[in-house]
Amino acid sequence: MPHVGDELHHSGWNACSSCHGDPGKSRRFLILPSLVSSRVYVVDVATDPRAPKLHKVVEAEELARKANAAFPHTSHCLGSGEILISCLGDPDGNGKGTFVLLDGETFEVKGNWEKGGKIPNLGYDFWYQPRHNVLLSTEWGVPKVLAQGFDPKDVEKGHYGRHINVWDWRERRLVQELDLGTGSIPLEIRFLHDPGAAQGFVGCALSGDIRRFYRSPEGKWEAEKVIEVPSKKVQGWLLPEMPGLITDILISLDDRFLYFSNWLHGDVRQYDISDPRNPKLVGQVFLGGSISKGGAVTVVEDRELRDQPEPCVIQGKRIPGGPQMLQLSLDGRRLYVTTSLFSAWDRQFYPGLLKEGSVLLQLDVDTARGGLAVNPEFLLDFGKEPGGPCLAHEVRYPGGDCTSDIWL
Repeated sequence: MPHVGDELHHSGWNACSSCHGDPGKSRRFLILPSLVSSRVYVVDVATDPRAPKLHKVVEAEELARKANAAFPHTSHCLGSGEILISCLGDPDGNGKGTFVLLDGETFEVKGNWEKGGKIPNLGYDFWYQPRHNVLLSTEWGVPKVLAQGFDPKDVEKGHYGRHINVWDWRERRLVQELDLGTGSIPLEIRFLHDPGAAQGFVGCALSGDIRRFYRSPEGKWEAEKVIEVPSKKVQGWLLPEMPGLITDILISLDDRFLYFSNWLHGDVRQYDISDPRNPKLVGQVFLGGSISKGGAVTVVEDRELRDQPEPCVIQGKRIPGGPQMLQLSLDGRRLYVTTSLFSAWDRQFYPGLLKEGSVLLQLDVDTARGGLAVNPEFLLDFGKEPGGPCLAHEVRYPGGDCTSDIWL
C-alpha cells in the first residue's frame, strides 16, 4: 500500500457466488477497506496472482462527500455486480451504522445503500440473504472511542454495541433491532450457507456467548443464547474477571461445524451444529492467549479448566497474542488462524505483538468425528516480513471461502 497506518482489517471480492451464472464476473479484484484511514483499496489479483498490484484507491474524502461515511469494515459483493461496504461511523469519528455502495466496474462511490429512515448508532459486520428479504448487521463501537483502546467504562456509557439490526433487503430500511443486552458487543455474524435457511449465528465478544438468530413463524427475527464461554476470575489483569472475547466465528461450507476464537482466553473451538439449537463442543485447542502458564495472569477460579493451559510453542517460537481471525479450507480439513485483532487493542492487551508481529497458524480438523490439532510444520511469522513487523489479520482464498461468499 502507498500509505502506512491504514489498518487494513477485513476484505472482500468484486464478485463472488452471489454473481453465479454471470460469465462476465470473476474474482479479479480484492477489496480492502481501511478501518483507520477510511480509504478503500482495490487490488488486481488476476493479472499476475503471484504479484498483485494496486488498481485503484477510493479516498476517504469520496466516502465522506458522497455518503457521509467513514471507517469502512466489511465488504460483500452483490448479485447486481455492485459492492456493499458497512461502516462504523461518520467522518468525525462518531458512531453510525451506515452502508456504502461501490460501482462494480469503476469502484466509484455511488452513495449510501440505505434509503432513508432510522440508521443504527453503531455498525460493524453484516450478512444478507435475499431469499428472506433481509440484511442483518452488528455493532462494535464508536470509532473515536475504540481507537483509544478498551476502557470498560465506555461500555457503561453506551459507546459499544448491543444490537443485531434487521434491514428490509428490498426496501433498504431498518425494520427491527434485536437487543442482546448491555456489554454483549455482537461482532461477526454468519447465516448458514444454505440459502434456504433462515438462521445463523453471531459472536458476542464481551459477554462471551454465541447467539443463534432465526426468523420466527410470525416473520419476526429473534435471537437465543446457545453457547456460553464463562469469564475467568483472575489476578494480574485489567479486570477481576476475564472474558473469552469471541472475536471471530465461521461456519463450514456444509453447515455442520461452527468455529470461533477466544482472543483473550486463547482457545479456538469447534462445535457440531447439526442441531443448530443445541451445538456440541467437539474440538478445542489453545494458541497463546492471556492465561497461559508462566504469564502475568493467575487464574483463581475457572468453571471450565482445571489448570491454566501451557504456552503454545511452534518451531521454537512462543506464539504471541491470541487466536483471532479464522479461515477454513473448502474441504473443511485445514483451519487457518491469525493472532492480531486491531493495533490499538493489540498494543493494550498483547504489546509484544507490536515488536514481534503476528503469525498465521494451521489447525488440522477431524471432519468425521470433530477435533482440532495444531500442525507443527506450519508457521508463517509476519515479524520477519520486510518492513515489518506486520500485524496480519484476515485471510482470503482466491477461489472464495466460508466468510466471503453468499449463495442466493
